[in-house]
Order: sequence, then C-alpha cells, then structure tokens
Amino acid sequence: MKKIFALLVVSMLLLAACSSGSSNGKESKGNSADENEITVWAWDPSFNIKALELAKEAYAAENPDLKVKVIENAQDDIVQKLNTSLSSGTTKGLPNIVLIEDYRAKSFLQAYPDMFHPLTGSYKTEDFVQYKVEATSVDGENYGLPFDTGVTGLYVRTDYLAEAGYTVEDLQNIDWREYIEIGKKVKEATGKRLLTYDPNDLGILRTMIQSAGKWYVKEDGTTPDLADNEALKLSFEIYKELVDNDLMNFHSDWNEFLATFNSGKVATVTTGNWITPSIKAETSQSGKWAVVPHPSLPGMESVNASNLGGASWYVLNAPGKENAVDFLTKTFGSNVDLYQKLVTDVGAIGTYIPATKGEAYKTGDEFFGGQSIVSDFSKWAEEIPQVNYGMHTYAIEDILVVAMQNYLNGQDLDKVLKEAQQQAETQIK
Repeated sequence: MKKIFALLVVSMLLLAACSSGSSNGKESKGNSADENEITVWAWDPSFNIKALELAKEAYAAENPDLKVKVIENAQDDIVQKLNTSLSSGTTKGLPNIVLIEDYRAKSFLQAYPDMFHPLTGSYKTEDFVQYKVEATSVDGENYGLPFDTGVTGLYVRTDYLAEAGYTVEDLQNIDWREYIEIGKKVKEATGKRLLTYDPNDLGILRTMIQSAGKWYVKEDGTTPDLADNEALKLSFEIYKELVDNDLMNFHSDWNEFLATFNSGKVATVTTGNWITPSIKAETSQSGKWAVVPHPSLPGMESVNASNLGGASWYVLNAPGKENAVDFLTKTFGSNVDLYQKLVTDVGAIGTYIPATKGEAYKTGDEFFGGQSIVSDFSKWAEEIPQVNYGMHTYAIEDILVVAMQNYLNGQDLDKVLKEAQQQAETQIK
C-alpha cells in the first residue's frame, strides 16, 4: 500500500509539473501559437485585406522568417471583440495588430490605456499628414500608424455643368453657398439634383465642421461642443438650404447611394476619396467626371479640404509586439514602393507624404479626363485641419440626427442645438 501511495504522489507531482509547464509555455507565446508569427485583424477584403497582403509580400522579401497571418473580420465584430476582451483586462484571443477607424480610436486608447503598445519614436510622424497623427495620439503619445486617408473631394459631372454653362474651373475652391447657387442653375438646366444623402447618416456635417477646424467636442475630446459651435450651426443652416431648394436626393442604404450617381440622377458627389472605385464602376460615364476641392464654410475661417473616414494600425500590448512594430514600420511606415502598389492595385491613398512623389500618384486617370486625382487628393490631405475626434463621435451624431429632423420640421436652431447639448452632456460622462 505504501508503494502504491508513493507512486500516486509521484504521478500527481509529475502531472502538476506538466500542467504548470504547459500553461507557462502558452503564456510566453502570447496571442500567437508561434513566436515567429503575428496576427492582424482588418475588414473589407477588396481594400484593407488586399493592402495587408501586399504589405506581407513586401515584408517577406526582406524578412522571410516572420509569418503574418491576416484574418478578416467585419468592423463591427472587431469593435465588439476588442471591447469584450479589453474590458476584462486581457488581450488573450486578440491579434497583435488591429485596424481601427479613426473616429473610434480614442475611445479604445482612453478606455484601455495599458492595452495598446506605444509607437512613439518607431516611425517618423512628420512623414505623415498631421491630422492623422493627431487622430492616433493621446497625451502626446503616439499609438497608431496612419493608414488610408478619408480626404474628401467634390466629384462633379462635367457634362451636366456644361449644360448649365459652367466649367470645372468655376468650381475650384468655392464655398457651400456658392455651391448651392451653382446647384440651382444645374438643376434648372438638367433637372438633376445636386447630391444624394442618407438622413440617418450625417457624415456631411463632419466634413463641413472639420474644414473649419471644429468637431462635436472641444479640444479636450470629451466636452460636447454643440450649442455654441458656430461651424456646426452654419452646417445645419446649409444642410437645410440644400433641402429647402430641393437639391438633395435622399437614399436609405449603400446600394441606393451607388445607384443614384451611377444612374446619373445627381450632378455631384461630395464624400471621401474611397468612393472613386464605385464612381468608376459605371464605365459608360468615363470622361464625364472630374474632382474639385471640397467646399469651405462661408463667412468663417475654413479651408477647401476635409476628411470623412479613414483608419490606422494599432499594436496590442502583448507578446509579439516587437515583431508587430517591425512589420508595420517596414511596410506602411516607410515603404514608398508599397504605397505605389496600394494606389495601382487597391486604389488606397495612404497618408505617407514621401510616397506622393512616386509615379503612381502622378498618373492621370482617363475616367476623370486625364486628371491626376491621386495627386490632388494627396495635396488636399495635407491641408486638412487637425481636430480631436474624441471618444463620442457616433453617440453625438445619433443625437444630431434627431436634432436635424426637428430643425427641418421648423424648430428654432438655437433651441435645437441647446437641447442636443444638454442631451449629450447627460449621456456622455
């Protein structure tokens, strides 16, 4: 019996030792099963995922030992998975690198300050357009490596303009009220409305106020700035002028949005440059489009450049972070040739300034009458005012959707924005 008992004790000790060793081994390898492997999460197979595959090829040419595993997730799923894991204080099950939309970035960085690995000093921030650097930084520390720009442009149908007696030169560096006056004459001559918009998506307000260096929150990124925000007030007024003059076609989903301009129902499209492939999808319209600078806000300090969308790369503070940083800095952080391929193969305009001198950025696009639209967008991107997007862009915009409807239905604008301010202050803490 003593021998049997002794054997049982030894067996239990061995099992415990094996169990302990297995646990430590798994922990030391962090989020990946292999210390020579990193994992990246992103969305959109034809854009972000394709860009990652090109980055993998470029990196592997010089660094063949590191395996980069790219996993596609819907953006909403990435947001949910990050929140679920990070709120429980763990990075287990998460990737080494994750793509996060710029409007959402600070909500993660400020809510989970120890979960992301700082990138300060790992790449030259001065080589990137500065509004993107601001979007990826908190308290002077840089956490993200900028990727694509959502720099906006005003896409115009040159044939419709010509019918109304206008040329592309007439729309260079105009403000929104000048744009409206042109729209009235275009509609009179062609029967076409100026643009189309989803009333439940007020991204147009973002483009208007950022052109004036303003946002829905003050510079601290937290305090709602609605009631006394003159740029926002003017944006509401301009939106109503577009509606009152019957210059806005309204759609309810993405497919309707595409169908409206692909079928020729509107004379212009004002949004981020990411819409270019969708406009070019209607090949019968080749040569009938041009892109001019985004309208500015009249009567105040505002530029003819703004932004809508865009995302950046972040490294989680977990084992493998050094490899993750190396991958990012040698690809999206410094590889000029990679950015040429991103333009030609993906249509992605990055925010890496040295890349703009490459041939891919200068090439004319026959669809747009030979215009070098990538070069133009890159130039406008450098003019976009820096703002602090803060943590609450979408929460505040939900409030403003209702506020806009109240204003369009006849309520006083000052009253509408004051109530929105009070509601935002109550909800956002």
